[in-house]
Amino acid sequence: MYNKIIKLIIAAGIIAFAVYQFTEGNIGNGIMFILLSLIFVFLYFKNEFILLAFLRLRKQDFEGAKKWLDKIKNPEAALVTKQQGYYNYLHGLMVSQTNMNEAEKYFKKAIALGLSMNHDLAMAKLNLSGIAFSKRRKLEAEKLLSEAQKLDKQGMLTDQIKMMKENMKRSQMPNQHFGAGGSIRSQKRRG
Repeated sequence: MYNKIIKLIIAAGIIAFAVYQFTEGNIGNGIMFILLSLIFVFLYFKNEFILLAFLRLRKQDFEGAKKWLDKIKNPEAALVTKQQGYYNYLHGLMVSQTNMNEAEKYFKKAIALGLSMNHDLAMAKLNLSGIAFSKRRKLEAEKLLSEAQKLDKQGMLTDQIKMMKENMKRSQMPNQHFGAGGSIRSQKRRG
């Protein structure tokens, strides 16, 4: 795992060598080295291990994604702020299957650090809403759900948001009692 500064130093070195190639008249070599330096610049903004973890998650391979994320030893030093957000977002997705308290911490940290795509932010807020609802924090869950709905402009999470709203409504309804029901006081008034 390369530190993020080392990636920029390597890119600068390759660009300097490309300029040298241009001055020597080797235009083709200079162009090739500039393209090679763009790979390191790309990897500065998009971490290779996070990209590989996303590919594993698309295949529902949580173990493989965790293995790639575990290769990032010190996220604060190795990742840019947005990448740290995605690092926590991916950990939250994987941990949400087993430990909701830990997943809540990861999702909150991911939202605080920032996610660049609106649908990723919407997904994080939707998961936080589900966690809050399961912990009986209904107002927080409704607030997060409405924020997720506003962020979901492409409609990718429409079904999940609709299901969450139905679950919230279902839990609001009073339990149906058959027969005389009610309090003892009301039963005395009737009879």
